[in-house]
Amino acid sequence: MSAAITLVRGDITRQRVDALVNAANSSLLGGGGVDGAIHRRGGPAILTECRALRASRYGRGLPTGEAVATTAGALDARWVIHTVGPVWSAGEDRSHLLVSCHRASLRVADELGARTVAFPAISTGVYRWPLDDAARIAVETVRDTATAVEEVRFVLFDQPAHEVFAARIG
Repeated sequence: MSAAITLVRGDITRQRVDALVNAANSSLLGGGGVDGAIHRRGGPAILTECRALRASRYGRGLPTGEAVATTAGALDARWVIHTVGPVWSAGEDRSHLLVSCHRASLRVADELGARTVAFPAISTGVYRWPLDDAARIAVETVRDTATAVEEVRFVLFDQPAHEVFAARIG
């Protein structure tokens, strides 16, 4: 069974869902964009768990395309699922890694028992993935992935991104 897909224009850190997906960097220690916003609003509990993951399993960082969960701290969610998106390249097809980000995040959500999950537009910020292609990959992957998650909510920060995802959802 695949999840229902909904769209929201707004701030992912303000979503009331079981799990928020963080477009993390491999260090798991926070950064800019969505990653920084989640760490800032979620508070130090997220960073504490990320540091523990680095110490126990991901000393060299979370590999691109994989996902791992932590507490959501002060966010209106139970968990944060951290995934590292690929940097876009004109010379190398890395789309399988972007697919993996979405599949791995849904797998982790299933392991946690999450029923509602909010995704950002992974890799479309500083990693420069073209928005239309990222939306196509995200929507197709969610539709094609068997999951117990009931709702996948794509949370887009601005109107142009919302419109691109809306066109892909149909």
